[in-house]
Amino acid sequence: MRTRRLTTIVAAVAAALSIPLAAVPAQAAETVPPFYQAPATLPANNGDVIRSEKLGFLLDPASVSSVAYNSTKVLYRTTNRTGKAIAVSGSVLVPKAPWIGFGKRPIIGYAVGTQGIGDRCAPSRQLSEGFEYESIFIAGLLARGYAIAMTDYEGLGTVGPHTYMDRESQGRAVLDMVRASQRLSGSGLSSANPVAIYGYSQGGAGAASAAELAGTYAPELKVKGTVAGAVPSDLSALPGAIDGTLYAEFLWYAMHGVSASYGLNISSYLNAEGKAMFDEIQGNCVFDLLGSAFSDSSDYTADGSSLATMISREPFRTMIADQKLGKRKPSAPVLVTHSLIDDAIPYRLGAQLASDWCDRGANVQFATNLMPGHVGGALANSADSYAFLEARFAGLPALSSCWRL
Repeated sequence: MRTRRLTTIVAAVAAALSIPLAAVPAQAAETVPPFYQAPATLPANNGDVIRSEKLGFLLDPASVSSVAYNSTKVLYRTTNRTGKAIAVSGSVLVPKAPWIGFGKRPIIGYAVGTQGIGDRCAPSRQLSEGFEYESIFIAGLLARGYAIAMTDYEGLGTVGPHTYMDRESQGRAVLDMVRASQRLSGSGLSSANPVAIYGYSQGGAGAASAAELAGTYAPELKVKGTVAGAVPSDLSALPGAIDGTLYAEFLWYAMHGVSASYGLNISSYLNAEGKAMFDEIQGNCVFDLLGSAFSDSSDYTADGSSLATMISREPFRTMIADQKLGKRKPSAPVLVTHSLIDDAIPYRLGAQLASDWCDRGANVQFATNLMPGHVGGALANSADSYAFLEARFAGLPALSSCWRL
């Protein structure tokens, strides 16, 4: 009965994202390909390109995208949470057709949603080697003539652990990816191009963090606005929302990512089954989540406590509190979107983030939708974003929802 239920859910998720089941990759151990390996000495500045090569961008089965877009895979310098210079990979996608809109071609700093934590899950690899579900949403932005600068984040593709949901690392990687696109030879982009930031789910957190950091970390970027959808703005709320559900594995992605960022070995907090599970997910991508679906975190911890209880104690309490979004004012207008019936990220987190930013004097639009579930909310986020982005790039005044929040 359990197997039948999981099979049904796989089919439903795949159908919702228009993904053929054959495209869901199988787990495989591998070494990091040469392109993703950092040189002994990194360039001097954040956003500097280390190396680049042509990317086979599989936006469509017929490969029409190779005719319409210049697609490049890049390795570039950024800085992680601790201030250490690191190499991160990403993708730059630029339409070949001339930009016919107002001013210069806009650049979208695209923060991807949950990919997994295995190196094979990196979007720059999935775009050419497998199926990258973000291509569904990227296509709409490219069709509007925007260029895409999409980071793989710290440790996703490159050597070292993926610091999944680490606020500062993700935000910096997004901003430095935009810088890299502007410095990439032959991209046709420069520091004069206007910028917007876009993301949903994990990407919503990455986009929100980038919005908060842009004014101080990358003040030279001409950021006109940010779209942040279904933002997990407070990680302490997630165990109560998704422990024991389809998305239970995402909790362990977050424990892996944040613990790795802080140099904490989590093994001593897990029992034998938990250690085996934690080892297994190291190479997992998002479509491997069914391996831990509907599992309870208390089955994996050394003392039988749930993750909700564990993260209320030190050292986890401080680590998780450091990731909270909404404490810093974005320097440009923001659109926050959330489905009222999101089954993964509670709606109240999006509403609270918008309210917190308003309290700090930010210009915030808050858009509620009724699309079913977390996947449905992604579709609404994409649709809501177009008018917002077009207005920002046209220089129109941004409407605010703060009066009603």
